[in-house]
Amino acid sequence: MAKKLSLSPPLPFKTTEGKKGNDPPILLYSDGAARGNPGPAGIGVVIHADATKIEGKRFIGKATNNTAEYEALIYGLHLLIDKNLIRPLKIHSDSQLMVRQLNGQYKIKQSHLRELARKARELLQFFPSHEIIHIPREQNKEADRLANEAIDETNK
Repeated sequence: MAKKLSLSPPLPFKTTEGKKGNDPPILLYSDGAARGNPGPAGIGVVIHADATKIEGKRFIGKATNNTAEYEALIYGLHLLIDKNLIRPLKIHSDSQLMVRQLNGQYKIKQSHLRELARKARELLQFFPSHEIIHIPREQNKEADRLANEAIDETNK
């Protein structure tokens, strides 16, 4: 079950005069995997913040692949907030559906995905700016590996 945050978005983002716009964005790679649709599912995230690399994975039970993709993004956003890594953010996902839904290019027809999108958008308010980018699967191998490891480790 996803960790619940009862935080409010931070006060408006402030920078010092000399640093405005100089912070490199944090890079978040997220992926969800389901074996069967629905089936056993896992999520994985890889975060690059300056020279720091953070990895996270979790088994989420039975879910569809689309649900797992959203859960992975939400998990990654929670990690960033918990670690107080609040800077401009570039999100990379191989889920074309999720990226286009969150960018407003596709309508979200399923109610459970609408709720997950609402949660993601709520968490994105903590960041001064964000960009959600669709990438090919080949560029998301680390997050995919973590998502699959989460399933494998639970099914042993």
